[in-house]
Amino acid sequence: MSRVYISVGSNIERYRHVTAALDALASWFGELIISPVYESESVGFEGSDFLNLVVGIDTNLTVGELSRRFKQLEADNGRVQSAPKFSPRTLDLDILTYDEANGVVDGVELPRAEILKNAFVLRPLADIAGDERHPVCGEPYHTLWQNYQRDQKLWPVDFSWQGRLVSRALVS
Repeated sequence: MSRVYISVGSNIERYRHVTAALDALASWFGELIISPVYESESVGFEGSDFLNLVVGIDTNLTVGELSRRFKQLEADNGRVQSAPKFSPRTLDLDILTYDEANGVVDGVELPRAEILKNAFVLRPLADIAGDERHPVCGEPYHTLWQNYQRDQKLWPVDFSWQGRLVSRALVS
């Protein structure tokens, strides 16, 4: 079994599509490790705020099999694969890490570069895998988050799934 971390994001009918992704992942892989859900501003384009989280799974599927399955799930949820990279999306699923894989595996760059670039990926990954180490730089994810310097804002939101509170918004 391989441990895989997946980023999940949506800025179109966000709660519906994130729920659909979690439902599909649970039906395929069983128990999920689910980070808090964060809201963040669009990065790279003007658009509605995103919901983002990271999900951990254990699987015997290859990177290529996972990638094909995730692309199909995105399409099933209305994502247009020919849309520009920086544009609104119903559902975005990206393999962040696959065990300690490093390099291009089945056409997927691992670990995903966004881990070190985007708060909406690093923060939820640090929440659920804080003591695990980035396969390239070797730093624990909680340390990478503590040292994160970019000006990207994100905040936790209330989110429930299958009757379970996944995350709660901060009360001011």
